[in-house]
Amino acid sequence: MTERRNLMSPEIRANPYPFYAELRRDSPVAQVDPGGLWAVSRYEDILGALKNPKLFSSAGLRLAAEPPWAGRPNPMSASIIFMDDPKQHGRLRGLINRAFGPTALARLEPRIRAVAEELTTRVLSRRQVDFVEDFALPLPASVIGTLMGLEPELYPRFKQWSDDIVAVSVTQPGDTELLAQYRRTVDEMEQYLSEVIARRRKTPGDDMVSDLLSSRIEGEALTDKDLMGFLFLLLVAGLETTVHLLGNSARLLAEHPDVLARLRADRALIPAFLEEVLRFEPPVHSTMRLCTEDTTLAGVSLPRGSVLALLLASGLRDERYCADGDRFSLDRKGPHNMAFGHGMHFCLGAALARMEGRVALEVLLPQCSALARRSEALEWNLSMTVRGVRALPLEVRPA
Repeated sequence: MTERRNLMSPEIRANPYPFYAELRRDSPVAQVDPGGLWAVSRYEDILGALKNPKLFSSAGLRLAAEPPWAGRPNPMSASIIFMDDPKQHGRLRGLINRAFGPTALARLEPRIRAVAEELTTRVLSRRQVDFVEDFALPLPASVIGTLMGLEPELYPRFKQWSDDIVAVSVTQPGDTELLAQYRRTVDEMEQYLSEVIARRRKTPGDDMVSDLLSSRIEGEALTDKDLMGFLFLLLVAGLETTVHLLGNSARLLAEHPDVLARLRADRALIPAFLEEVLRFEPPVHSTMRLCTEDTTLAGVSLPRGSVLALLLASGLRDERYCADGDRFSLDRKGPHNMAFGHGMHFCLGAALARMEGRVALEVLLPQCSALARRSEALEWNLSMTVRGVRALPLEVRPA
């Protein structure tokens, strides 16, 4: 291919999969825009890069989260996903993991189910809904708010904060309005979360912030910088992942009424359905890496400092990995699903996102006979890492 294509162009953003198939076939490692990134499109090459953080560093993610022209440090760039040092990463992961273990998730499930029941009642009474605004967003916002002990009236602001943070990955030096909004959002989030940390330090509560403040591994506690980075990450990644998992699930059920009927008849199929959604339309579409030295990948020479976009969504449809990968199949028995990454940077919240998706569908589907797309055109978000619709106009038909 001679033309350098832009991953953020409207036509590719709306349906990137034909372009991904072209990349896999002709140029499995190819330069693309924005910014001359090297797109890696085959499953084997992506998995190899994820397994080798020494050569393919997560510092590349920091370039997406905090471009040099943003004019404002992003506390999330100090979070665990940017750390390749095994000792530093392992220490932080050990402290944070406790919040996502089986015991903690079991305590959360009744809360998730209660919120899902309330939202199901809402969408069934309205019938004509924006599924993102009316269901897919408020569910994880409530979960994150509960985890962090935040005020419910703040939940609607989470999505705007998250949108502003992830959009910085595709901004350019001339995008003065977007960059100004990004800086305002980071300032607002940092001020609010600093106040939360100060209140929990003075008066601990039954929430993750208090637990993390008191946690120790080998006598070491999280620094304020560590804690701020993680809370930024939780608010952004925790929200975006589940919002788009739920939105993609509803869209696919609207497009495949036979699958919806099977899930209504046998709710034990819901976990398999979610795994296929994660493969077919993963919320985390790509992840960034930085070459720490000159190397060769799929026969392409990459100089030190090259920034890679590992196209997870392409790898999960790779013909060498998944036969007939462009077809959605509830009965697929596939190998490893890397929708949440792999290796030391495997997503900490993967089990929570899967549980939120499972509980949401267990509550919604028995009361919903069909989901139907309305005529409004879909608009996709702007981000190098996550992909999903901004709104999902649906008709929800009661059982």
